[in-house]
Amino acid sequence: MKIIIFGANELGLMIATEFYTDNDITVIDDEQYKVEAFNKLDISFITGNASNIEILKQAKIKDAEVFIACTASDELNIVACLTAKRISTVKTICFVRKEEYKYSLGLAKDAEYNCDFYVDNVIWPEELLTQEIFRIITVAKALDVEHFADGRARLLEYKIAPNSVLVNGMVKNCNFPKDTLIVGITRGDELFIPNGETILHENDKIIFMGLSNSLDILAGKFFHEKEFVKTVVIIGGGNVGLKLAKKLENLKLNLKIIEKDDARCEYLAQELDNTLIINGDGTDLELLNEEDVASADVVVSVTNNDEKNLLCSLLVKHLGAGRVISRVTKTTNVTLFERVGIDITISSRTAALNEIKNNIKETNIGILATVEQGKGEVLVIEIPENYESKKIMDIKLPAKAIVGIIQRRKRIIIPNGATQVTSGDNLIIFTTSENAPIIKEFFEEIA
Repeated sequence: MKIIIFGANELGLMIATEFYTDNDITVIDDEQYKVEAFNKLDISFITGNASNIEILKQAKIKDAEVFIACTASDELNIVACLTAKRISTVKTICFVRKEEYKYSLGLAKDAEYNCDFYVDNVIWPEELLTQEIFRIITVAKALDVEHFADGRARLLEYKIAPNSVLVNGMVKNCNFPKDTLIVGITRGDELFIPNGETILHENDKIIFMGLSNSLDILAGKFFHEKEFVKTVVIIGGGNVGLKLAKKLENLKLNLKIIEKDDARCEYLAQELDNTLIINGDGTDLELLNEEDVASADVVVSVTNNDEKNLLCSLLVKHLGAGRVISRVTKTTNVTLFERVGIDITISSRTAALNEIKNNIKETNIGILATVEQGKGEVLVIEIPENYESKKIMDIKLPAKAIVGIIQRRKRIIIPNGATQVTSGDNLIIFTTSENAPIIKEFFEEIA
């Protein structure tokens, strides 16, 4: 596949790095190799502005399947996508940072509007970030939460506490509720797929898939005493903090936002109905003590500065906060945050990359989610109509993977080895990122 990326920044590098091995990548930017790491990739580079038709022609836009605009300018991205759409049939993906552009461009595709050219997909990373944080907050003690099949099935990730009954237990003897499966374990820096003989250790991060109600039972039995999150403190009242608070207000939670800017505090007070707005600095230890931030069920630091988020998160952890979620802008900082003890790090760029993967899939295989900063992938496989039914135990996968969920029309099945896979099924499969290409190739061959 030929993919053109407009923007030689860190986001463009992340996208190019993900796709360059199996695709023909061309990067366009006014400044050649703004990010030095582009030099290590086998890609083409064109110096110029992708809103210029001649530059797009030079990049062979008519031969491209996908055009991604991810510069720091919303307006430049939009114009480039519309220009590319006007002179070719390429699929366009446009990154924006302003909420109004996200919805205005979405409207342009509606049938009630007559438009000769438009943007196929608009990605607002802050929205994806907010949605991911919201999912995690709403499940007590969870490190990651993903919803499948309209919420009837889920993926949940938990850490095993030192005093847990699961410590030193063998997976097959843990008596997890029916319709739940362990699909992955992260131990240290390694993510692996367990079997029934695997021994669980303290501080293991366990990834489960299953029916939502069964996972609720599992969570209450093994991972937390109380069922609901009741109090949340948000440090940072920017776009993400505001959108997150609006979503959480619908759940009737006890909410506080700590925001340093006076004018922004006044704006937040106008926009939010049931959130306490505190004008102060999230790095002020005295303020954090006065507001008893450590007693909150969840503390979320979502300023637009990684260093400040790290400091705020470390301070509230020092004060005894139970679960801390921190926003990370630079993906290279994720490992640092985790190593110093931050419970959950969320990157808008990782969420955006997953969205791109889903938007440009060419086969019967898509990516529903990634976990553990891309170390694991959740794949959805559409089984073709001419497929001869087989038991899962008889499907000889070429690499380690677990079929966690089968969606059969309106029915959701949490399978075992004897479960039949039939034509028309959608399989939701968990595997490591290392094994994902092997699993994809295997199912592409049966399509």
